[in-house]
Amino acid sequence: MSDLIRTFSERGDLAHLALFLWAASSSGLLLFALRELAAATRRFDDFVRELSRFNERHVTRTGGRR
Repeated sequence: MSDLIRTFSERGDLAHLALFLWAASSSGLLLFALRELAAATRRFDDFVRELSRFNERHVTRTGGRR
């Protein structure tokens, strides 16, 4: 990695290096955020499914409206 940085600094492409590092870190953060969003969606879906099961059992046992 230091060879890569040395090559960029010798050629005067520090702006390109900074832009690459910014783009790479932004892409990494985006992937992390999307992964967390997908996990939250799965957890919410599981919660709604369990809530539906609970409601079905409760209505059936108590003879509630259906």
